[in-house]
Amino acid sequence: MNMEQKVDFLVNWLREQVKMAGADGLVVGISGGVDSALVTFLIKKAFPDGSLGVIMPCKSNPQDRLDALSVVEASGIDHIEVDLTDTHELLWSQITRTLEAKQALNADRKRMGDANLRARLRMSTLYAVANNYNYLVVGTDNAAEWHLGYFTKYGDGGVDLVPLVNLKKRDVREMARFVGVPDAIIEKAPSAGLWEGQTDEEEMGTTYDRVDDYLSGKPIPDADREKIEALHKRSAHKRTLPPSPPRF
Repeated sequence: MNMEQKVDFLVNWLREQVKMAGADGLVVGISGGVDSALVTFLIKKAFPDGSLGVIMPCKSNPQDRLDALSVVEASGIDHIEVDLTDTHELLWSQITRTLEAKQALNADRKRMGDANLRARLRMSTLYAVANNYNYLVVGTDNAAEWHLGYFTKYGDGGVDLVPLVNLKKRDVREMARFVGVPDAIIEKAPSAGLWEGQTDEEEMGTTYDRVDDYLSGKPIPDADREKIEALHKRSAHKRTLPPSPPRF
């Protein structure tokens, strides 16, 4: 397939999923990164009058919101903003105070608990909005993130559809450029915006190029291969249904 055919394939697939689900359209959280930007353009193509982008700042870098708005403008998608900062602060402070009172707060795990709560608040927000419109929630994970488990379980991994899951990061950038995502978004350092200064590659301990090469069967340094395989194994539970005991 050429790039136009690949885009058409995904657009038609999205339409089929909505039809099978008896839904009326699609919603995506727009983060200001290239993956959510590409999904934004795809769902707008699939449903020009039945697609919605949701911008959800949550103690976020203000630039992320501006980048998300540039995606809205470039794609022409309808959008809303729901600022989750106060909601997160209220809930997280209640959780930490309760754990501190029990002398059970794990300082080493505190930052990740904070970050994952942000992702899960965004998921809950997207589903509340989707319910209002009878839309499906579209995820933004690419092949590298899916293989590594680089997403929050029941957070950004809690979605109805994952149209990019077979696209490597470099494929996402290529398709994003083809559909018209702004260059500044395509070239931006990938970040989940989980905390100040956080970047995907620093947290993963390897690069998207190395993961893409690994998924393509190309040789990569042993240290990166071992890291990728360890992350894949450790995150297996994220890609499967919760385990259940045998029938008795």
